[in-house]
Amino acid sequence: MAEYKTKVLIIGSGPAGYTAGIYAARAGLSPVLAAGLQKGGQLTITTDVENFPGFPEPINGGELMRRMEKQAENVGVKIVAEQITGVDFSSRPFVLSSDNGSRFYADCVIIATGASARWLGLANEEKFRGFGVSACATCDGFFYRNKNVAVVGGGNTAAEEALYLAGIAKSVTLIHRRNELRADKIMQERIMQNPKIALEWDSVVEDVLGSDTPKGVTGAVLKNVKTGARKTIDIDGLFVAIGHKPNTEIFKEALALDDNGYIITPAGSCQTSVPGVFAAGDVKDSLYRQAVTAAGSGCQAFLEAERFLHAEGVLD
Repeated sequence: MAEYKTKVLIIGSGPAGYTAGIYAARAGLSPVLAAGLQKGGQLTITTDVENFPGFPEPINGGELMRRMEKQAENVGVKIVAEQITGVDFSSRPFVLSSDNGSRFYADCVIIATGASARWLGLANEEKFRGFGVSACATCDGFFYRNKNVAVVGGGNTAAEEALYLAGIAKSVTLIHRRNELRADKIMQERIMQNPKIALEWDSVVEDVLGSDTPKGVTGAVLKNVKTGARKTIDIDGLFVAIGHKPNTEIFKEALALDDNGYIITPAGSCQTSVPGVFAAGDVKDSLYRQAVTAAGSGCQAFLEAERFLHAEGVLD
């Protein structure tokens, strides 16, 4: 149990959080960053990252986050391994509490808690996550050039993933538990017209098949929800596109959230419904969900927070 007082408190330790911290520290504000339960966020469960600028060779997602953490520490960010569990934004300084019973007092807060992919809940899905199982075609599609892949889902996200992969992979199987897609009509038309995309209607993934030598996905077992019939398809990669859940549970009574739980901010801004509280990265972004856009958002959130502190007279 401890007590922290800071001008800038950052909640979350992904690209958005670390970037906000780096900018705040370089501005001389001695920020405190509450890392949360999964230090490094979603990238820690990603293998090779090839689309983050500045790395001509692929870098492991966990290693990329360790480097961001080290950079943040080197410039003066105080990183505490605690999970924020309670917030009071009714007056300033804001008061927050953690799972360890610590208290945080902050003149402004940057929320960068991210969003978590929704998974199917299969044991082998978790076993092969990062080795053929992914929740981001934009991140990992490159590794499946001229290979056979499958996408699970029926909404816009699944349709977008399937169409993106169709431009890279040899074939794409779109697996949906119903007999019609929920995606926008134009997206459905594009799916139906693409010769590389095949559909498995009324089907769910019952198991993910793979090999340990070398480790990787080799197939999936599908079950027809109407007939109960099972079939095995040969694939090299499985992309789960059944949505993301923003990590905003503790903010639902304190901030304005949209119908899907994402923090609402005005277009082109990171300002939330409470002055002095800002949101950055996937916690407010249901569209892009990329490490580089999250990092940029973290920079933007701090610059807005700094202007706020000046306007409030906290900074000279």
